[in-house]
Amino acid sequence: MSYDLAFRYNQALDPSALITIGTTLHAIQAAITDCRNAGIELETDPAVILLVRHLSQVCADRPADAELRRECMSRIATLKNRPVLKTLALRGVAYDEPAKRLFHSEGRSALRRLAEALGLEDDSFDIRSNKAGPAVSGEVTLHGETLWVQLSLGPFGPDREVCFRRVRDRQDHIGERNNWASVRELVEPDRFATRVRRELKLPTAEPVAPRLVA
Repeated sequence: MSYDLAFRYNQALDPSALITIGTTLHAIQAAITDCRNAGIELETDPAVILLVRHLSQVCADRPADAELRRECMSRIATLKNRPVLKTLALRGVAYDEPAKRLFHSEGRSALRRLAEALGLEDDSFDIRSNKAGPAVSGEVTLHGETLWVQLSLGPFGPDREVCFRRVRDRQDHIGERNNWASVRELVEPDRFATRVRRELKLPTAEPVAPRLVA
């Protein structure tokens, strides 16, 4: 167990080298870690308190609170109009467990919305998720009586994150020829459902009543 309280105290006495939010936060976290390692109460440790106060000085020349609040609200609105699956597809989820959990959660929801757009009844399909190892995204699969759709972020590259094909039944895991689509298409379920029906030559069905998605 290593810690260097003397260094943290000296750094707190002269924080002039800490000129960015990132470096200051790193110093604060390091001071907190040193306190914990040494069994010192961090809420009253002078180095931690001084470094936290220094952070407010680093932020002093940033925009005013009102402007920052407006920017936060603007970014929230932007995120609502940009499904998170698109962002995860761009950045990837390998070796990022929280991002991978979100990918699988959002992937299941997206495939359920596709099932609704296709008019599939609840008992006519299942959605399964395989997270696989940390170096890959794993896959989320919709398997129905006549179609199989799988979402993954893998070696096939952009615009090929979604594979879909026609199958004979829910025991058919091979099916016919593979077709490819992008995450951008998947997050527009009504339009994508039209393409799936056309390319797999599926019968047109009326969408079922909306269901809650997990």
